[in-house]
Amino acid sequence: MSEQYRPPSPTTAAPQPGQYPPGPSPQQGAYPQQGAYPPPGPYGPAPQQPYGSAPYPYPVAPPFNGLAIASFVLSLVWLYGVGSVLALVFGLVALRQIRLTGRRGRGFAIAGVVISVATLLVAVLLAAALLASHGLSGGGGAPVDVPGITT
Repeated sequence: MSEQYRPPSPTTAAPQPGQYPPGPSPQQGAYPQQGAYPPPGPYGPAPQQPYGSAPYPYPVAPPFNGLAIASFVLSLVWLYGVGSVLALVFGLVALRQIRLTGRRGRGFAIAGVVISVATLLVAVLLAAALLASHGLSGGGGAPVDVPGITT
């Protein structure tokens, strides 16, 4: 048996005042010796990472396609039909670019195409209704005499 775990004998039963109990003296240090700690758990010690670096790089999302966003915005802006025509063209070009490059914005491009087609259809239907109600001559009003012009 080691001396540290031996039961106290009558000669070393109790320390006297000012004496240290049996075991390592304060000069030796009360720290455990190397190898005195239990081995690490079943998964081993945690890997150490250097300061200032992440363990794994975060994935970077691809950027949005600018034409897809422009298509969506222009489909909401009327601009007397010019916005809808540009939105349709930008949306179709953006869908092709997104398919080839893998960028984001497919939903914006589809929304831009759908809204622009819908607004162009409404514009064509309104123009047809106006022409049908007034006739192709521009209205059925009385003839106007313009000086200097004879018919």
